[in-house]
Parts: sequence; structure tokens; C-alpha cells
Amino acid sequence: MSLSDTAPRGLRGPAESWRILVAENAADDAECLIRGLRRHGHDVMHAETGIAVLDAYEGMDLLLIDLDLPDLDGLEVCRDIRAVCDVAIIAVTGRASELDRVLGLQAGADDYLVKPYGFRELMARMEAVMRRAQRQSPEARVISHGPLRIDVGLREVRMDGRRIEMTRKEFDLLHILAARPDTVIPRKQLMQRIWGDSWSRRTVDTHVNRLRNKLGSGDWIVTVRGIGFRFRRA
Repeated sequence: MSLSDTAPRGLRGPAESWRILVAENAADDAECLIRGLRRHGHDVMHAETGIAVLDAYEGMDLLLIDLDLPDLDGLEVCRDIRAVCDVAIIAVTGRASELDRVLGLQAGADDYLVKPYGFRELMARMEAVMRRAQRQSPEARVISHGPLRIDVGLREVRMDGRRIEMTRKEFDLLHILAARPDTVIPRKQLMQRIWGDSWSRRTVDTHVNRLRNKLGSGDWIVTVRGIGFRFRRA
């Protein structure tokens, strides 16, 4: 997308302003896109890494994500977000094959746009995606597995109706695992998403053990030796 294409004359802006997260690690592309969106009245935030996206997507109306992020694969980021949230997602990427498009849509993207692209087309796709999103009734952001209930919005965990007090890290760890039950989450991915650059193997194991104790059973979280952990359905 060229700079001259970010503010085409005669292009009607949207009737409302959206909170948009641009996930793009190429500085020139990000600057160009953000400037064009802001000129159309949108509130835009920028994330350069997958970890930053996962930290910032809550409260957004729309996510524009380049699948080639430096730390996490964009497809995995889409899957993680889609598992717990219905925020509108458009993949804006250089991955152009039919298989790439299929994988992007299967990972949870609502639309898929290949670079280079025109700003007019992007705006039209954004409006179409947001129209579809606004027609859908919002779903409660609650994860339930038998007696276990995790309220993502309130950051509250209950077992058989009894509230379980958890630290921020414990809640984040439980949320990531429970959002994708019976799926093995690699240890390294958990460490990067929750602790960033400040972690150790012992830190993760300690938090998993604390979670098991607080949930009253070690059966909820299964250790997959040499890989990571998975959440077992009730």
C-alpha cells in the first residue's frame, strides 16, 4: 500500500469510529496504514509482536493482523483470540497462496487481504466485516467446563459456585489452557505470553501446581512430557 493511497479524495469515511489494533512489525507499512485509518476518524493502536497483540486486543472493535509477526505465528494468534473473543479480524499479509487464505480463515479471520492492496479495498472490507459483526448478538465471555466457570470479563473463577481467588498470572494461565481444552499448549508459548522475557521452567511448574491445588484436583491440567500442558474437559 503506497502512502498516496491512504487518503484518496472522494472516498466516503465510515459512519462511526472504531477502535482498531494494527498488528504489523514493518514500520513503513504500519505508519502508512495507521495514518490512513486515523484520517478516517478511527482510534488506532499499534502492536509489533504477537505477544503485544494478545496483551492489547481486548476492548478493540477490529484487528488488522499481518500473519508474519516476529515472535508468534499470526495464525496461532488468531486462534488464541478467536477461542475467547468475537472481535472482528482481517488478515493483512503477504501470504498469497490459496492454502494460506484457507488457513487464515480457518484460524478465525473474518476476511483475508493480500499485500500489496489499495486503501479503498481495505476500507470496503472493513465496513463489510463490521456490518456482519454488528448484526451478531454479542456472546457472554464465559468459559464453562462442568463445575468450573471462568468469567473472562470479570476475571473471576468459580468452582461449584464458590469463588476461587487467583493471582493475575494464575488467571492468565488458566484462561489460556481452558480456552482450548484438550489442546496441548507448548510450555515455551505459555512462558512467552504470560511472563514475556522474565521466566524460568520452575516458574511455570509452580503456577501449574498452584492452579491444580486451587481447583481441588490435578486432573484439570495434564502435563504432556517434553511439550507442555493441556486442559482436560470435565
